[in-house]
Amino acid sequence: MREKLDEQIQGGRTQLVVDLTDVTFLDSTGLGVLVGRLKLTRTRGGSMRLVGTDDRVLKVFSITGLDKVFEIHPTLDAALAASAAGASAPGEGS
Repeated sequence: MREKLDEQIQGGRTQLVVDLTDVTFLDSTGLGVLVGRLKLTRTRGGSMRLVGTDDRVLKVFSITGLDKVFEIHPTLDAALAASAAGASAPGEGS
């Protein structure tokens, strides 16, 4: 995941949507990658939105407070619409 996100960021893309729909387990390493890439995109004037519905994964974001940092959307369409609008605040759509 880190490699793919870095490729996108180095390619000049800073409005990222990460689809975690098929992810059923996320540990501190995965969280660290996401937080690091979020910081990197923000320093370049960008954003990162997540897509996810798995209760266990969403609980990890909630427990760590990262649900207040990331925009987490229930569908890819919702995340893309928010990305296009650029107006949603972190934590909305979760």
